[in-house]
Amino acid sequence: MRKIYRLLLGLLVVAGPATAQDATVPLNQDVYRVIDRYHIKYNPENLHTSFKPYGRARVASLAEEARQETINGSRTDEYNVNYLLSDNWNYTRYSRENESQRSLGPFFRNKTDFYHYESPEFTLRVNPVIGLQAGKDSEEDGLRYINTRGVQVEGSLDEKLGFYTFLADNQAKFPSWVNNRIARDTIVPHEAYFKPFKNGGYDFFSARGYINYAATKHISVMLGHDRHFIGNGFRSLILSDYSAPYFFLKLQTQVWKLQYTNLYAELNANHEFRDQLYPKKYMAMHHLSVNILPNLNVGVFESTIFGRSKGRFELQYLNPLIFYRAIEQGLGSSDNALLGADFKWNIFNRVQLYGQFMLDEFLLSEVRAGNGWWGNKFAVQGGAKYIDAFGVPNLDLQGEINVVRPFTYQHEAPYNNYQHYQQPLAHPLGANLAEAIAIVRYQPLPKFTLTAKAIATRYGQDPEPRNPNSNFGGNVLKPYTTRASNYGYSIGDGVTTDQLYGEVNLSYQILYNMHVDLTQIVRRANAEIDAFDQNSAFTAISFRWNIPQRTHEF
Repeated sequence: MRKIYRLLLGLLVVAGPATAQDATVPLNQDVYRVIDRYHIKYNPENLHTSFKPYGRARVASLAEEARQETINGSRTDEYNVNYLLSDNWNYTRYSRENESQRSLGPFFRNKTDFYHYESPEFTLRVNPVIGLQAGKDSEEDGLRYINTRGVQVEGSLDEKLGFYTFLADNQAKFPSWVNNRIARDTIVPHEAYFKPFKNGGYDFFSARGYINYAATKHISVMLGHDRHFIGNGFRSLILSDYSAPYFFLKLQTQVWKLQYTNLYAELNANHEFRDQLYPKKYMAMHHLSVNILPNLNVGVFESTIFGRSKGRFELQYLNPLIFYRAIEQGLGSSDNALLGADFKWNIFNRVQLYGQFMLDEFLLSEVRAGNGWWGNKFAVQGGAKYIDAFGVPNLDLQGEINVVRPFTYQHEAPYNNYQHYQQPLAHPLGANLAEAIAIVRYQPLPKFTLTAKAIATRYGQDPEPRNPNSNFGGNVLKPYTTRASNYGYSIGDGVTTDQLYGEVNLSYQILYNMHVDLTQIVRRANAEIDAFDQNSAFTAISFRWNIPQRTHEF
């Protein structure tokens, strides 16, 4: 990665006059639901929604437009728009409306921040992070809990540099299905290194951060340690925020109707409990987003996963405008190349249709033969959002279907498969699945939100989950060379499992970014072999301040 450091330094040195650069809105389902509502309503061309997180300045611009349209709207819409304006106060002309009447000396001088400072050259926002959850799981004895304490700091310097950091210490005891996943993959979902804590608990430290520099008027350079999400759906079949954060360099160019993103990331090939340096691998990705019409967007992407001896980065993948498959062939390598497309179509400012297609590998002749060749590896997503459904203000519906063929994302070795720190980079269940998702979100009062989710999934489990030679193509951590045969594979092969995940969440926002949640989850996984059944019910109450809900929707 030393060459990447030099590349970044060169960009910083040669950059001339640039526009203001910002931090991004942290990935949070509650906040992005509100942003996406107003994007569907107003179709702003300067906000491309397929690559998340979004910059705060563009979200503030969207909120300003929505403010003009919701002056005579519902109290809930007015509240949501004011929330976006207040949360992004340093990028909007309405920032004065964020002033607090209940400051405590230098603290809480505005509604959103524990401490803030503002000058023409420098802005700073400092906020505590608290996440407390207590719950009961039907399949685990004792209290299930999460205890998170930390700090979040962000700001800007000289209107050219944005920065952000999130640090938190965590102790947790998870419900049964999460513990089963940890036992299988030897890692806590969404996290990196962890330590055992007391009897059946886990202790881990969360750290994310970046700097974002305006290299030119249209090009930004971001260097940091965080997650990304590509797509407009509940799931992403290209790149999701499920895995642990990773070190990355992101170059993003936005001009005319185009947004072009180059993402280079350093990943962990695997994780073992040992006092040694973990083996490295890398991801190079580019994604082009095009606003064909104000309400119609199409994106194409390509990525490659590769590893070299002694952790060496392949310099040819730094070329931001080349076809990675051509590089792979020219190198004579077996790097893992993936490509695909996504789209979004907003209709009548009320409905959004979206989808993704991801291609890992296929032969047209084998597809036509229909004989279940193992190498036909691809994933497809289709979905729709319907806001203010049936004329009911702030009632939002979403439906989505995901299909992922067996062996998709797998490769010959951990240095090339589509995972980081023992966790899938796309769908949390990996592959060999078909899934239907239904989500209802209703905000009848400004501070009160009801969310209900139902996720029905058919997937195939391996008869021996911890045995690498027991492989029906669902677990992305296993090498595809351990498959039993070359033909006859269909979705659900292995131990066929039909799973229903149901969740109801009631959330009340006490103050800005301070929530109390009541959650009920029912999960039923019925397999054709009784020993693989996993049925549980989980009830929890949570207090959150400046942190999203920790979800395990798999």
